Amino acid sequence: MKRLAAYHSRIERVLEQHLELPDCGTVRLREAMRYSVLGGGKRLRPMLVYVAGEALGASLEMLDAPAAAVELVHVYSLVHDDLPAMDDDDLRRGRPTCHRAFDEATAILAGDALQALAFDVLAADHGGVAPAVRLEMLRILASSAGTSGMAGGQAIDLAAVGQTLDPLAVENMHRRKTGALIKGSVLMGATAAGLTAGEELQALERYGADIGLAFQIQDDILDIEGDPALLGKSTGADAARRKPTYPSAAGLEAAHDRALKLRDSAISALAPLGARGHTLTDLARYIVSHPA
Repeated sequence: MKRLAAYHSRIERVLEQHLELPDCGTVRLREAMRYSVLGGGKRLRPMLVYVAGEALGASLEMLDAPAAAVELVHVYSLVHDDLPAMDDDDLRRGRPTCHRAFDEATAILAGDALQALAFDVLAADHGGVAPAVRLEMLRILASSAGTSGMAGGQAIDLAAVGQTLDPLAVENMHRRKTGALIKGSVLMGATAAGLTAGEELQALERYGADIGLAFQIQDDILDIEGDPALLGKSTGADAARRKPTYPSAAGLEAAHDRALKLRDSAISALAPLGARGHTLTDLARYIVSHPA
């Protein structure tokens, strides 16, 4: 876990650098962006970029830009998800959400600007990454965040409020809303390392898909069983809003079982990488570490 801690420290420094933003329109916009990004978080998605990329031989310098870009997109999505028009949340990462700490209009602009900054960071020439490789990473990130991924999943989520979905429908929603960006993080790390096809890429794609879905099912479980003080956000919100979750569709025990089976499937998928997959295995166990 020392390596994961080192990745966490590194991405904090990288994000800080990208958020200096000397020409940001207004000080208030810059502060809202910095408040949202630098206010804590597990940094799971950047860690997946670093772990996958370094396992395949990419330098940390080559991985800084995709790691920062995917986290910026993730945070933009949180800022917008928390808005009154979406989930209307008051707490994120143990602090008031962006629209509560600033105002709704500033939060919308902060999210917009964070998304734009993500693609600016990824498109720039960082770490000696070839233009064709950067272009492919841009494609992966756009696809992960768009209608086939995060935005499409959020649309399904909003449309499903008050409805009863079966477990397969919930999985489809989760694979888009949360899983696509997690899988994309793994694939961007692999792409930065020059892996564009073959058995190892397929293995990482399956790993990313399985661990992404496991992560969201675990999050559904924590919304029922988690400690708000540890989570940094309120629990019970999904049930209060009548939003379909995996536990509501399949039952709590089945949700625990599904998360663990997906974690184990993700780990099994790493077999073609041999010893190079050990840190990815550790990260999967960290994400879904215990049935409770």
